Amino acid sequence: MVELRHSGSSLGSRASSSPMKRDEDASPLIFNDHVLRDDDDDHPRHSFRDRYRSFWSQIYSFFPFLNDDPRFSQHGSRISLLLLLFIAVAGLISFFSILQRLNSPYLCKKDGIVLHCPRVKENPSLWENPFSATTSWKPCAERHDGGMSDLPPENETSGYIFIHAEGGLNQQRIAICNAVAVAKIMNATLILPVLKQDQIWKDQTKFEDIFDVDHFIDYLKDDVRIVRDIPGWFTDKSELFTSIRRTVKNIPKYAPAQFYIDNVLPRVKEKKIMALKPFVDRLGYDNVPPEINRLRCRVNYHALKFLPEIEQMANLLVSRMRNRTGSPNPYMALHLRFEKGMVGLSFCDFIGTREEKAKMAECRQKEWPRRYKNGSHLWQLALQKRKEGRCPLEPGEVAVILRAMGYPKETQIYVASGQVYGGQNRMAPLRNMFPNLVTKEELASKEELAGFRKHVTSLAGLDFLVCLKSDLFVMTHGGNFAKLIIGARRYMGHRQKSIKPDKGLMSKSFGDPYMGWATFVEDVVVTHQTRTRRNLP
Repeated sequence: MVELRHSGSSLGSRASSSPMKRDEDASPLIFNDHVLRDDDDDHPRHSFRDRYRSFWSQIYSFFPFLNDDPRFSQHGSRISLLLLLFIAVAGLISFFSILQRLNSPYLCKKDGIVLHCPRVKENPSLWENPFSATTSWKPCAERHDGGMSDLPPENETSGYIFIHAEGGLNQQRIAICNAVAVAKIMNATLILPVLKQDQIWKDQTKFEDIFDVDHFIDYLKDDVRIVRDIPGWFTDKSELFTSIRRTVKNIPKYAPAQFYIDNVLPRVKEKKIMALKPFVDRLGYDNVPPEINRLRCRVNYHALKFLPEIEQMANLLVSRMRNRTGSPNPYMALHLRFEKGMVGLSFCDFIGTREEKAKMAECRQKEWPRRYKNGSHLWQLALQKRKEGRCPLEPGEVAVILRAMGYPKETQIYVASGQVYGGQNRMAPLRNMFPNLVTKEELASKEELAGFRKHVTSLAGLDFLVCLKSDLFVMTHGGNFAKLIIGARRYMGHRQKSIKPDKGLMSKSFGDPYMGWATFVEDVVVTHQTRTRRNLP
């Protein structure tokens, strides 16, 4: 064995050694009884073998079955063995319990139901409805079965009215609600509206391709007479679409109910069948009787029901969103309005290359020549619109606002949007900050969506329902889609939270190069708390 000596004068001195002959029978794990000495201390320490034996003697005293010494009783060995097994089992249970708490969801209770909740520490108010008192609100426009209808027979009404529902799905939806209301005002029979193709959507969808016609007619049978088609006695159907004699064109926007009684009803009575066009926003809200607005709600929230296959597919998408983490989780629905058409129509300026800006200028000049003119005034107009909060939020701006509100990167987000202007490069900041972001195309297979691609409005219907049923709905720009979603959630009693960012204040914050992140977060939180108190979300 080797004897080590430490020099008191120098820490770098080498150890001296003297070779020794090893005992051939000695175990290589057991040291010999050579004493370690220090030059400054003549008193020997206990040898390593003594300490080694002392340690194991204590172990043997607790667990005698580890020692083959016959002096230990068989009874003591059994007790010790049981004790060791108990400690081992308890240790394993504790270990796996700690591991499970660190790496897996935990159980929580919501509305009396036990759920698996993600272990993400976040403010509960991020998902909770800030107006808990309003959850007791009940819809007041649903049909009351058993009532007596006072509607006259079809041949005894004032006549027939026919409308074209123009625009996208949600603009068409509003037109249908208004058509039923106008038919009620004039006591007329409504011919099932035609969904007209426009230059942006370019979709040939019929009413029956998207909505349940039987349910629509049956639900409103006590309010308005509705027929599927133009009556057979009117032989020249093309005249209804082209003849000036059969068309009422002078209806102002947001016209009062009295306008229809004074100006449209006499012509319907005279001609027996009239077309009303254009019919976009041709009925007001504050200048009509309360029962007419109640009828609009009945149409929008009860009578207009999507086809069963659209409802089923939407429910499947909602289920997949709620179980993306392997256990039930809330999800956010984000209505991202940043398509090329929306960017062009806004006449706002956005970050982009010179080539992108030049192409956008060409698009605006072609599509909106009267507004574009020579383009010299557009820069000042764009700055003014951004200050006033009238520009669509870019995906990157949306991501920063959501993070400032406190939503973590683990948040599950469903994006309802058309093709985003700028493609993946424009979406990159949002995806980087919220990687759990998906669209319906990523949630469902091509085969599952194949039947819905025949009509653009069918795909829009899927987005509408998934957003409507989300735990949190966030709109990034105005539009009929977002207004209808928020309106429906209010009507149903504010059971889910909705957020409408204050784009005006946000534009000022984004334009301040000296504002730090902490200040920006405070501004975002305070602004939207105050905004939420003033206006229902």
